[in-house]
Amino acid sequence: MADEAKAKGNAAFSAGDFSAAVRHFSEAIELAPTNHVLYSNRSAAYASLHQYSEALVDAEKTVELKPDWPKGYSRLGAAHLGLGEHEAAVLAYKKGLEIDPSNEALKSGLADAQSAASRSRPAPPPNPFANVFSGPEMWAKLTADPTTRAFLQQPDFLNIMQEIQRNPNSINVYLKDQRVMAALGVLLNLKMHNTAGEEGDIPEASSPPAERKRAAEAEPVKEPEPEPEPEPMEVTEDEKEAKEKKLQAQKEKEAGNAAYKKKDFEKAINHYSKALELDDEDISFLTNRAAVYLEMGKYEDCIKDCDKAVERGRELRSDFKMIARALTRKGTAYVKLAKSSKDYDIAIETFQKALTEHRNPDTLKKLNDAEKAKKDLEQQEYFDPKIADEEREKGNEYFKQQKYPEAVKHYTESLRRNPKDAKAYSNRAACYTKLGALPEGLKDAEKCIELDPTFVKGYTRKGAIQFFMKEYEKAMETYQEGLKHDPKNQELLDGIRRCVEQVNKASRGDLTPEELKERQAKAMQDPEIQNILTDPVMRQVLTDFQENPKAAQEHTKNPMVMNKIQKLISAGIVQMR
Repeated sequence: MADEAKAKGNAAFSAGDFSAAVRHFSEAIELAPTNHVLYSNRSAAYASLHQYSEALVDAEKTVELKPDWPKGYSRLGAAHLGLGEHEAAVLAYKKGLEIDPSNEALKSGLADAQSAASRSRPAPPPNPFANVFSGPEMWAKLTADPTTRAFLQQPDFLNIMQEIQRNPNSINVYLKDQRVMAALGVLLNLKMHNTAGEEGDIPEASSPPAERKRAAEAEPVKEPEPEPEPEPMEVTEDEKEAKEKKLQAQKEKEAGNAAYKKKDFEKAINHYSKALELDDEDISFLTNRAAVYLEMGKYEDCIKDCDKAVERGRELRSDFKMIARALTRKGTAYVKLAKSSKDYDIAIETFQKALTEHRNPDTLKKLNDAEKAKKDLEQQEYFDPKIADEEREKGNEYFKQQKYPEAVKHYTESLRRNPKDAKAYSNRAACYTKLGALPEGLKDAEKCIELDPTFVKGYTRKGAIQFFMKEYEKAMETYQEGLKHDPKNQELLDGIRRCVEQVNKASRGDLTPEELKERQAKAMQDPEIQNILTDPVMRQVLTDFQENPKAAQEHTKNPMVMNKIQKLISAGIVQMR
């Protein structure tokens, strides 16, 4: 039976019906609660629904059941990443790679998590030398100094200084170049130590001064022999022309970028087109022009340029990141077209191809957005309140016959037809309760209340599930909230009575050791109980109740303190004697 439910879940997942997949995997888990694969599959289904908290719970259960299974850590990392917990995701993927270092899914996930983590970190501090290299003043100072003026005649030094002016952080790369150190000294008005020696060679520090003097008198100073100048490289006219064209193409690209920033799209297209005429070996001209077409709403032209960029990029063996960029831009154009054509499949396929070239987080987000848009569109087209009512009635009939799985199926179909039907959520919550699927039932009851806060049945469903989960304080709060809408509702009143009986049972100390242990273990997982126990004030209050009766008497006059004490009593943490 579990294998059959699992097979149905896999089929639903493959068909993109993730809600149905969750349902089938949940059925399988009820039949085989120790099967780690089922929790892994349901975690993937929850993640596809963007329900990352539920995905995390299942992923943790997977790892608990099978700690040496790499895929469990892949699920765990994906859930943490979906919740924005980037560092936790990185740790999960690394743990999986310790088990299987060659696992591509874990490697890819780790790259995404590290990229997301790096984007969330604060930017590095600005370079303290940034202002020194800005503006024409730099060149004026270097020209005025006789040492650096000579360096300006050297093309490689010029290129270095231009690079530093564009990106001051790059100075760290060139600090070993004594010319750069000399230039930095001039710009900072400092006398920099020159290891090359400005007045002569540095003597070897071994001879005393007297010996050095005698040596200087004995040997005449030799003039240094001039170094041979390198012979200039021969460059053909064709090579010169090609180089000039490439330089001109880059200038056209920069002009196009400037026009693009000013929203002068026609001018930008002209510049990028001229760049392409001058140099057809740089596909960035095509991707940039495609970006302009995208902004102008000329999506077909954008797609054509992206296709050319991919084709030409493969011929030239261009950087795979550039090809991925072209495919991502193409996918974005298809998404724009899908708003009228309602066909997101080709956009999704294009984004997937881009990710095979380079797993870029932005592309991954665009893929997720396209998949969500497709799902929302399908849901809108599927919307039919009349059929939803018919399916809900079918579910009611199966519920009366105690055929709860069949009832869940029809209630689910009803909700697909009308996701805003509070009654269908309430009815499905009742089914889940009968099937023992309490977390699913609780979620449906809460959704019912969210859609219609005045629908009292939602509160009775939620309160009953919390009661079965032995969360008596929370159940009592739910029933009391429902009484605000219907003060004489008998179901709500009976629910409160049952909760009071259980709370008083704990207060009187009538719980069996097993019941007390179970209740305490459950309570210690409750964040509210944890906060009470770690609150320094409440810890002092509890101490006073044990050791200082007079102070304890004062505490009983504080309603907030007594409310927290009552929660601890209900949880079985403390007992009043």
